Amino acid sequence: MPAKKRNTVIEPVHVKPFLKWAGSKRQLLQQFINIYPTVLKNGHVRNYYEPFLGSGAVFFDIAQRYTIENAFLCDVNEELILTYKTVQARAEKLIEVLYKHEKKYLSLDTAHRQAYFYDQRASFNGHRFDSGFTEHNAKGIARAAQLIFLNRTCFNGLFRVNSKGEFNTPAGDYIKPSICDENNLLAASKLLARADIRIADYNQALKRVRVSAFVYFDPPYRPVSKTASFTAYSKAVFGDKEQRQLCKLFTRLDKKGTTLMLSNSDCNDAFFDNMYQGFHVMRVPAKRLINADPSKRGLVNEIVVTNYPVG
Repeated sequence: MPAKKRNTVIEPVHVKPFLKWAGSKRQLLQQFINIYPTVLKNGHVRNYYEPFLGSGAVFFDIAQRYTIENAFLCDVNEELILTYKTVQARAEKLIEVLYKHEKKYLSLDTAHRQAYFYDQRASFNGHRFDSGFTEHNAKGIARAAQLIFLNRTCFNGLFRVNSKGEFNTPAGDYIKPSICDENNLLAASKLLARADIRIADYNQALKRVRVSAFVYFDPPYRPVSKTASFTAYSKAVFGDKEQRQLCKLFTRLDKKGTTLMLSNSDCNDAFFDNMYQGFHVMRVPAKRLINADPSKRGLVNEIVVTNYPVG
Protein backbone atom coordinates (compact mmCIF):
# COMPACT_ATOMS: atom_id res chain seq x y z
CA MET A 1 0.00 0.00 0.00
CA PRO A 2 1.23 3.52 -0.71
CA ALA A 3 2.39 5.53 2.27
CA LYS A 4 -0.13 7.93 3.81
CA LYS A 5 0.27 11.39 2.34
CA ARG A 6 1.90 13.76 4.81
CA ASN A 7 -0.33 16.54 6.14
CA THR A 8 1.82 19.44 5.00
CA VAL A 9 1.66 22.94 6.42
CA ILE A 10 -1.06 25.11 4.89
CA GLU A 11 0.22 28.56 3.90
CA PRO A 12 -0.18 31.38 4.53
CA VAL A 13 -0.87 31.42 8.25
CA HIS A 14 -2.52 34.78 8.76
CA VAL A 15 -5.17 34.66 11.51
CA LYS A 16 -3.84 35.95 14.82
CA PRO A 17 -5.45 36.09 18.28
CA PHE A 18 -7.95 38.94 18.58
CA LEU A 19 -7.16 39.32 22.30
CA LYS A 20 -3.91 40.12 24.05
CA TRP A 21 -3.40 37.79 27.01
CA ALA A 22 -0.76 37.35 29.67
CA GLY A 23 1.12 34.13 28.92
CA SER A 24 0.03 34.06 25.27
CA LYS A 25 2.02 31.55 23.25
CA ARG A 26 2.11 33.64 20.09
CA GLN A 27 5.81 34.36 20.55
CA LEU A 28 6.58 30.63 20.91
CA LEU A 29 4.68 29.29 17.90
CA GLN A 30 7.74 28.92 15.68
CA GLN A 31 9.37 26.81 18.40
CA PHE A 32 6.18 24.84 18.95
CA ILE A 33 6.20 23.70 15.31
CA ASN A 34 9.15 21.48 16.25
CA ILE A 35 7.36 20.25 19.41
CA TYR A 36 3.91 19.45 18.07
CA PRO A 37 3.33 15.67 17.90
CA THR A 38 4.00 13.74 14.72
CA VAL A 39 0.43 12.38 14.76
CA LEU A 40 -0.82 15.95 14.36
CA LYS A 41 1.58 16.71 11.52
CA ASN A 42 0.69 13.46 9.76
CA GLY A 43 -3.05 14.08 9.91
CA HIS A 44 -3.90 11.48 12.56
CA VAL A 45 -5.42 13.96 15.04
CA ARG A 46 -9.13 14.56 14.51
CA ASN A 47 -9.98 16.20 17.85
CA TYR A 48 -8.09 19.08 19.45
CA TYR A 49 -8.65 20.19 23.07
CA GLU A 50 -7.49 23.40 24.73
CA PRO A 51 -9.00 23.67 28.24
CA PHE A 52 -7.14 26.87 29.26
CA LEU A 53 -8.00 28.98 26.24
CA GLY A 54 -6.67 32.48 26.93
CA SER A 55 -5.62 34.15 23.67
CA GLY A 56 -6.10 30.90 21.74
CA ALA A 57 -2.78 31.39 19.96
CA VAL A 58 -2.03 27.66 19.77
CA PHE A 59 -5.53 26.83 18.52
CA PHE A 60 -5.33 29.44 15.75
CA ASP A 61 -1.87 28.18 14.78
CA ILE A 62 -2.89 24.52 14.65
CA ALA A 63 -6.23 25.21 12.93
CA GLN A 64 -4.37 26.95 10.10
CA ARG A 65 -1.39 24.63 9.82
CA TYR A 66 -2.96 21.21 10.11
CA THR A 67 -6.20 19.41 9.37
CA ILE A 68 -8.36 18.85 12.45
CA GLU A 69 -12.05 18.01 12.34
CA ASN A 70 -13.13 19.31 15.75
CA ALA A 71 -11.82 21.66 18.41
CA PHE A 72 -12.99 21.79 22.02
CA LEU A 73 -12.10 25.14 23.58
CA CYS A 74 -12.82 25.89 27.24
CA ASP A 75 -11.99 28.34 30.00
CA VAL A 76 -13.38 29.27 33.41
CA ASN A 77 -13.44 32.96 32.46
CA GLU A 78 -17.06 33.65 31.50
CA GLU A 79 -16.27 36.98 29.83
CA LEU A 80 -13.61 35.36 27.69
CA ILE A 81 -15.91 32.57 26.53
CA LEU A 82 -18.72 35.03 25.75
CA THR A 83 -16.31 36.96 23.56
CA TYR A 84 -15.12 33.86 21.71
CA LYS A 85 -18.66 32.69 21.10
CA THR A 86 -19.63 36.14 19.86
CA VAL A 87 -16.74 36.18 17.39
CA GLN A 88 -17.76 32.69 16.32
CA ALA A 89 -21.47 33.39 15.81
CA ARG A 90 -21.96 37.16 15.39
CA ALA A 91 -18.70 38.57 14.07
CA GLU A 92 -20.29 41.12 11.75
CA LYS A 93 -22.51 42.60 14.48
CA LEU A 94 -19.55 42.65 16.86
CA ILE A 95 -17.49 44.55 14.29
CA GLU A 96 -20.21 47.21 14.00
CA VAL A 97 -20.07 47.89 17.75
CA LEU A 98 -16.26 47.77 17.88
CA TYR A 99 -16.02 50.24 15.00
CA LYS A 100 -18.09 52.73 17.03
CA HIS A 101 -15.68 52.36 19.97
CA GLU A 102 -12.70 52.82 17.66
CA LYS A 103 -14.13 55.86 15.88
CA LYS A 104 -15.00 57.54 19.19
CA TYR A 105 -11.74 56.68 20.96
CA LEU A 106 -9.44 57.77 18.14
CA SER A 107 -11.26 61.10 17.81
CA LEU A 108 -10.34 62.08 21.37
CA ASP A 109 -7.26 63.72 22.83
CA THR A 110 -5.22 61.92 25.48
CA ALA A 111 -7.15 63.18 28.50
CA HIS A 112 -10.53 62.37 27.00
CA ARG A 113 -9.29 58.94 25.87
CA GLN A 114 -8.43 58.16 29.49
CA ALA A 115 -11.87 59.30 30.61
CA TYR A 116 -13.56 57.18 27.92
CA PHE A 117 -11.52 54.13 28.95
CA TYR A 118 -12.40 54.47 32.64
CA ASP A 119 -16.07 55.04 31.82
CA GLN A 120 -16.09 51.80 29.81
CA ARG A 121 -14.21 49.94 32.56
CA ALA A 122 -16.69 51.14 35.20
CA SER A 123 -19.59 50.09 32.99
CA PHE A 124 -17.99 46.70 32.34
CA ASN A 125 -17.48 46.07 36.06
CA GLY A 126 -20.87 47.46 37.02
CA HIS A 127 -22.68 44.95 34.82
CA ARG A 128 -20.60 41.90 35.71
CA PHE A 129 -23.48 40.37 37.71
CA ASP A 130 -26.07 40.94 35.01
CA SER A 131 -27.65 37.83 33.55
CA GLY A 132 -28.81 37.18 30.02
CA PHE A 133 -25.58 37.87 28.15
CA THR A 134 -25.40 35.64 25.10
CA GLU A 135 -23.48 35.82 21.85
CA HIS A 136 -26.79 36.24 20.03
CA ASN A 137 -28.34 39.19 21.85
CA ALA A 138 -27.44 42.87 21.72
CA LYS A 139 -26.34 42.91 25.39
CA GLY A 140 -23.89 40.06 24.84
CA ILE A 141 -22.47 41.54 21.65
CA ALA A 142 -22.00 44.92 23.37
CA ARG A 143 -20.24 43.28 26.32
CA ALA A 144 -17.90 41.27 24.09
CA ALA A 145 -17.06 44.47 22.20
CA GLN A 146 -16.41 46.21 25.50
CA LEU A 147 -14.00 43.50 26.60
CA ILE A 148 -12.08 43.68 23.30
CA PHE A 149 -11.98 47.49 23.54
CA LEU A 150 -10.62 47.41 27.10
CA ASN A 151 -8.15 44.67 26.20
CA ARG A 152 -6.79 46.64 23.24
CA THR A 153 -6.50 49.96 25.11
CA CYS A 154 -5.51 48.97 28.65
CA PHE A 155 -1.94 49.04 29.95
CA ASN A 156 0.20 46.34 28.33
CA GLY A 157 -2.90 44.53 27.02
CA LEU A 158 -3.14 42.80 30.39
CA PHE A 159 -6.45 41.17 31.35
CA ARG A 160 -6.41 41.20 35.14
CA VAL A 161 -9.15 41.00 37.76
CA ASN A 162 -9.14 41.50 41.50
CA SER A 163 -10.62 39.16 44.11
CA LYS A 164 -14.08 40.60 43.44
CA GLY A 165 -13.80 39.77 39.76
CA GLU A 166 -13.44 43.42 38.73
CA PHE A 167 -11.28 44.23 35.73
CA ASN A 168 -8.66 46.55 37.24
CA THR A 169 -5.94 47.14 34.63
CA PRO A 170 -5.32 50.87 34.12
CA ALA A 171 -5.51 52.70 30.81
CA GLY A 172 -2.71 52.34 28.32
CA ASP A 173 -1.06 55.10 26.33
CA TYR A 174 -1.34 54.18 22.66
CA ILE A 175 -1.27 56.51 19.68
CA LYS A 176 -3.38 54.36 17.35
CA PRO A 177 -4.40 51.04 18.93
CA SER A 178 -5.96 48.36 16.73
CA ILE A 179 -9.44 48.15 18.25
CA CYS A 180 -11.49 46.85 15.32
CA ASP A 181 -9.43 44.50 13.14
CA GLU A 182 -12.29 43.55 10.84
CA ASN A 183 -10.42 41.17 8.51
CA ASN A 184 -8.85 39.25 11.37
CA LEU A 185 -12.13 38.93 13.27
CA LEU A 186 -13.94 37.58 10.21
CA ALA A 187 -11.14 35.10 9.52
CA ALA A 188 -11.07 34.03 13.18
CA SER A 189 -14.83 33.49 13.03
CA LYS A 190 -14.40 31.04 10.16
CA LEU A 191 -11.76 29.05 12.07
CA LEU A 192 -13.93 28.98 15.18
CA ALA A 193 -16.83 27.51 13.20
CA ARG A 194 -15.38 24.05 13.83
CA ALA A 195 -15.07 24.63 17.59
CA ASP A 196 -17.23 23.68 20.56
CA ILE A 197 -16.65 26.61 22.94
CA ARG A 198 -17.74 26.30 26.58
CA ILE A 199 -17.35 27.71 30.08
CA ALA A 200 -15.71 24.83 31.93
CA ASP A 201 -12.68 23.99 34.03
CA TYR A 202 -10.15 21.52 32.69
CA ASN A 203 -11.69 18.55 34.50
CA GLN A 204 -15.12 19.22 33.03
CA ALA A 205 -13.63 19.88 29.61
CA LEU A 206 -11.84 16.54 29.54
CA LYS A 207 -14.43 14.20 31.07
CA ARG A 208 -14.99 12.51 27.72
CA VAL A 209 -11.98 12.88 25.48
CA ARG A 210 -12.62 11.53 22.01
CA VAL A 211 -10.28 9.19 20.18
CA SER A 212 -7.51 10.57 17.96
CA ALA A 213 -7.17 13.50 20.35
CA PHE A 214 -4.42 16.02 21.09
CA VAL A 215 -4.73 18.05 24.31
CA TYR A 216 -2.73 21.22 24.90
CA PHE A 217 -2.63 22.53 28.50
CA ASP A 218 -1.66 26.14 29.18
CA PRO A 219 -2.73 26.66 32.82
CA PRO A 220 -2.12 29.79 34.88
CA TYR A 221 1.61 29.85 35.36
CA ARG A 222 3.31 29.04 38.61
CA PRO A 223 4.96 32.26 39.91
CA VAL A 224 8.71 32.32 39.29
CA SER A 225 9.24 34.18 42.59
CA LYS A 226 7.32 35.20 45.70
CA THR A 227 6.72 38.66 44.26
CA ALA A 228 5.85 37.53 40.72
CA SER A 229 2.41 36.17 41.52
CA PHE A 230 0.26 37.16 38.54
CA THR A 231 -2.37 34.45 38.01
CA ALA A 232 -5.41 36.74 37.97
CA TYR A 233 -6.96 35.77 34.66
CA SER A 234 -10.10 35.00 36.68
CA LYS A 235 -11.21 34.86 40.32
CA ALA A 236 -10.25 31.18 40.51
CA VAL A 237 -7.08 30.31 42.43
CA PHE A 238 -4.52 28.09 40.69
CA GLY A 239 -1.70 27.30 43.09
CA ASP A 240 0.65 24.35 43.63
CA LYS A 241 -2.24 22.16 44.77
CA GLU A 242 -4.04 22.77 41.48
CA GLN A 243 -0.83 22.20 39.51
CA ARG A 244 -0.50 18.76 41.15
CA GLN A 245 -4.12 17.93 40.42
CA LEU A 246 -3.56 18.84 36.79
CA CYS A 247 -0.54 16.54 36.70
CA LYS A 248 -2.73 13.67 37.94
CA LEU A 249 -5.15 14.28 35.08
CA PHE A 250 -2.22 14.47 32.64
CA THR A 251 -1.09 11.05 33.89
CA ARG A 252 -4.57 9.53 33.63
CA LEU A 253 -5.01 10.78 30.07
CA ASP A 254 -1.58 9.46 29.15
CA LYS A 255 -2.59 5.99 30.31
CA LYS A 256 -5.63 6.22 28.01
CA GLY A 257 -3.37 6.92 25.04
CA THR A 258 -4.21 10.61 24.57
CA THR A 259 -1.49 12.79 23.04
CA LEU A 260 -0.57 15.56 25.50
CA MET A 261 1.44 18.79 25.67
CA LEU A 262 1.68 21.26 28.56
CA SER A 263 3.36 24.63 29.13
CA ASN A 264 4.35 26.34 32.37
CA SER A 265 6.92 28.68 33.85
CA ASP A 266 10.40 27.50 34.71
CA CYS A 267 10.75 28.28 38.41
CA ASN A 268 14.31 26.91 38.68
CA ASP A 269 13.33 24.65 41.57
CA ALA A 270 12.70 21.29 39.83
CA PHE A 271 9.01 21.48 40.80
CA PHE A 272 7.81 20.41 37.36
CA ASP A 273 10.77 18.11 36.67
CA ASN A 274 9.92 16.10 39.76
CA MET A 275 6.18 16.16 39.21
CA TYR A 276 6.37 15.08 35.56
CA GLN A 277 9.01 12.38 35.97
CA GLY A 278 8.61 9.79 33.25
CA PHE A 279 7.44 12.34 30.70
CA HIS A 280 9.49 14.49 28.34
CA VAL A 281 10.35 17.82 30.00
CA MET A 282 12.16 20.50 28.01
CA ARG A 283 12.84 24.21 28.27
CA VAL A 284 12.30 26.83 25.59
CA PRO A 285 13.38 30.50 25.72
CA ALA A 286 10.59 33.09 25.86
CA LYS A 287 10.33 36.82 26.41
CA ARG A 288 8.89 38.09 29.66
CA LEU A 289 6.26 40.59 28.49
CA ILE A 290 4.05 41.58 31.42
CA ASN A 291 6.48 43.31 33.79
CA ALA A 292 5.43 46.94 34.29
CA ASP A 293 9.09 47.96 34.04
CA PRO A 294 10.25 47.43 30.43
CA SER A 295 13.87 47.14 31.59
CA LYS A 296 12.94 43.96 33.50
CA ARG A 297 11.45 42.24 30.47
CA GLY A 298 13.91 39.75 29.06
CA LEU A 299 14.47 36.17 28.07
CA VAL A 300 13.28 33.49 30.47
CA ASN A 301 12.80 29.76 30.08
CA GLU A 302 9.42 28.11 29.91
CA ILE A 303 8.72 24.46 30.64
CA VAL A 304 7.14 22.27 27.98
CA VAL A 305 6.01 18.75 28.93
CA THR A 306 4.91 16.12 26.42
CA ASN A 307 4.03 12.43 26.65
CA TYR A 308 5.71 11.76 23.31
CA PRO A 309 9.32 12.09 22.17
CA VAL A 310 10.32 15.32 20.44
CA GLY A 311 12.90 15.58 17.71
